[in-house]
Amino acid sequence: MLESEVPQEGNITLGGHRKAVYARGADGKLQIVQSAGWEVEEIVTRQAVDDLNRLAEEARQRVIAGQTSALEYHMHKARMDVPMLAQTTGLWQWRIRRHFRPAIFARLSPALLERYASVMGVSSEQLKKVD
Repeated sequence: MLESEVPQEGNITLGGHRKAVYARGADGKLQIVQSAGWEVEEIVTRQAVDDLNRLAEEARQRVIAGQTSALEYHMHKARMDVPMLAQTTGLWQWRIRRHFRPAIFARLSPALLERYASVMGVSSEQLKKVD
């Protein structure tokens, strides 16, 4: 993409900020150019956020029904999935999925709860319940 072709349509999801994209300048070299975003990017971002909100709501309903732990709900609420949560906590994916079982989650140590909570930006007490 050429520097003059960088989209500047605006993107509400960027909140008025600009982002850096690479574009080819007049001299033919790649350089960083500021972009206000574009409509297609905004549509895709909103679809992704809506999907994550749907997953969080479905997990919330399963927590209320006693089918999963609040950990799954908070994971989706923090816009994470199991691989990302595993990477940020340093835990195995199978172990995180095991912690989705309410009986197992109820027995987690305070240190492990704090590990999850710090990664998701909530307190240990908030992690144990749903909104």
